[in-house]
Amino acid sequence: MDLRKLFYDDSDSDSEHSVADNLKGIGNLEINNNGNDENITCWIFGYGSLCWNPGFTYTKCVTGYIRGFVRRFWQGSISHRGTPDKPGRVATLCAEKEGITWGCAYKITGRTALEYLKQRECTIGGYVTLDSKFFPRVATCDTEFRGEAFPVLVYIATDQNSLWVGDLPIQSIAEQISESSGASGHNVEYVIRLADFMREEIPNETDDHLFDLEHRIIQILIKRNTPIHSLMGIPPERIRRDSHANIERPTTFEFASRVPDKKLRCLNV
Repeated sequence: MDLRKLFYDDSDSDSEHSVADNLKGIGNLEINNNGNDENITCWIFGYGSLCWNPGFTYTKCVTGYIRGFVRRFWQGSISHRGTPDKPGRVATLCAEKEGITWGCAYKITGRTALEYLKQRECTIGGYVTLDSKFFPRVATCDTEFRGEAFPVLVYIATDQNSLWVGDLPIQSIAEQISESSGASGHNVEYVIRLADFMREEIPNETDDHLFDLEHRIIQILIKRNTPIHSLMGIPPERIRRDSHANIERPTTFEFASRVPDKKLRCLNV
């Protein structure tokens, strides 16, 4: 199924095919609704502003990652974090065989959240959708998957959309972000809050592109004598994630495979 047909369909809610009809066949959806769109259930993967500002109602939030992609600030924003005259930059995913992108998966139910995401990510943001496997960081009492991978819906911008700005030297990207602002706030806030999410939720992992960009932006602001807090807007509400629940050990070897080797020394006692 071409997922783009769902999120670029401009027909109204009274059309012959419901959201449930369009979504049938997507692996991460539970459709046992007898034609009722309000019972649609699926998992959405967030790797940008969704990590700290989902903007929709959800029932569960789990931290983890998907494989085969890296996060890059190569998508333009002329509404949320920029303007047509001075576009901002927001995150998208670029395919990379050994890549891993950390974020969080939200479990949502009903048509409302999907319609909101269609407007926010696709109509305004220029994103399309695809399916991917999500690997939870830990097994928790908040998810039925017990640490095993499960399918998620992912929003991704490609170089085929009109808002694509692509790669530039990292310093040029930092300069552009430091000068851009839109309806949702300053572009700097987007980067800082995403970096904060990584530090707070996955302190042992890194994202070189994100953290290098954050460092350069901070240096630019220091030279301009611009206080960072003046660009940060209203602090978002704290999101209850798996890390704030009673954590159990993973039931797979997924995380053991990523633990760095340790050398042990024998001591004579």
